[in-house]
Amino acid sequence: MRNWTVCIVGAGKIGGMIAELLKQSPHYSVTIVDSVFANLAPFQQAGFRVAQADASDPRALAETLTGADAVISAAPYFLTPTIAEAAKLAGAHYFDLTEDVAATEAVRKLAEGAGTAFMPQCGLAPGFVGISGAHLAKQFDQLDTLSLRVGALPLYPTNALKYNLTWSTDGLINEYCNPCDVIDGGERLKAAPLEALEEFGLDGVEYECFNTSGGLGTLTETLSGKARKVSYRTIRYPGHRAIVKMLLQDLRLESRRDLMREIFETALPRTDQDVVLIYSTATGWIDGEYREKSFINKSLAGQVNGRTWGAIQLTTASGVTGVMDLMRTGKLPAKGFVRQEDVHLDDFMTTEFGRYFGKGALTHLDSAA
Repeated sequence: MRNWTVCIVGAGKIGGMIAELLKQSPHYSVTIVDSVFANLAPFQQAGFRVAQADASDPRALAETLTGADAVISAAPYFLTPTIAEAAKLAGAHYFDLTEDVAATEAVRKLAEGAGTAFMPQCGLAPGFVGISGAHLAKQFDQLDTLSLRVGALPLYPTNALKYNLTWSTDGLINEYCNPCDVIDGGERLKAAPLEALEEFGLDGVEYECFNTSGGLGTLTETLSGKARKVSYRTIRYPGHRAIVKMLLQDLRLESRRDLMREIFETALPRTDQDVVLIYSTATGWIDGEYREKSFINKSLAGQVNGRTWGAIQLTTASGVTGVMDLMRTGKLPAKGFVRQEDVHLDDFMTTEFGRYFGKGALTHLDSAA
């Protein structure tokens, strides 16, 4: 199998993490693309190839992307459609990290009749959690429920929200404000964000979780008619949801997302001392017996190329690089729209990038209900 050339669009923290992971591999050569040269300068000094291009102009960007085997968008979600269009014009496979439902639909339309693959939502959630959730679902003769819960949390919470910024503030606010895809009573529905509050404990720590948007990716479509109940909830420490609900709904900041973003970025410090927790559970029938199976993964910050990276950066970047590696090696469709459910968990975990999910405690639990 030949090596691939990859263009990463977006020279931010996640784009940098993706570049560092690929730098370790003998199978990839990397170019980092951004509209602002000041963002590219540190990467150029570190030995990466860089290119300055306007990501809001698909035809101009396509000229920069020409010759690449794959394009990874690590840019803000609102640039997703134009970057995907540029990748199509350049004849490259396309991957992104977006949780935005409208942006994903735009990518799906671009994939129609394309000679290359378009695979959005390749980060953590949506992304790896969909791979692990589909893995659970496939183990049942008849699936009843699938509950996916994911959180990127500070190890040492100190404020009332018990939260630090670990990734995109715009993406976070979208999750808290936009409608949530669910299956309930066997039907695909839209549920309100911040609802369906649950509390649970794991390893002696108490958590809460609640509905947020985008984390299921295409799973409700895939499992429609095959499950009674499918849901996605974001994990936080207890008390977080009540404060966020007050800010967004009682103070009506859901209609002032720009102000909510300013508040978060002014008041909440960023941290690399974080933990990513995945806690997914499925129930259903196997050989006539009603059973429960769970997938639990706890990932911590780690070092890559001598630098410490946060758990959310490592898991997000390894999510997209892992599925890209499977496509390079012929284990995923090379044309059209590709879902996370098309990925086999065991295949993903054996890639050179999937091992970063093994940095935490990976456990499969199997019990009769």
